[in-house]
Amino acid sequence: MAEHTPRRNEPRLRPAPLLFEPTEVAADPEHFFDLESIDDPRALLARATELTQAFRAAADRAVEFQAMAAAQLADPRRFDRLTAADIGERAEWTEDYAKKMVEFGRDLLRGREGSGPEL
Repeated sequence: MAEHTPRRNEPRLRPAPLLFEPTEVAADPEHFFDLESIDDPRALLARATELTQAFRAAADRAVEFQAMAAAQLADPRRFDRLTAADIGERAEWTEDYAKKMVEFGRDLLRGREGSGPEL
């Protein structure tokens, strides 16, 4: 698993919308967001680039949520708090990486205090 944690002040990309594919289409291994139907290589490159940026932005955002959840689960004020090893096991991380994610999550949560409901 890649161990990149986005920086809080990195600009957020506005990804292309990801549309969910119908189950029967998604089951076809040759089908991927209708890219196989684009004949023009310029259009294919543009749409594939949009999807790449969207997936990267979604992955970065998901990592932030993972980090915030890890920090909340490790909070010593919780009666049911988890250790870094427990968090790592649940998220399929090493214990050291779980510790880094807990700290990253704490930083994110501190930055959110008083900033309203935006995540």
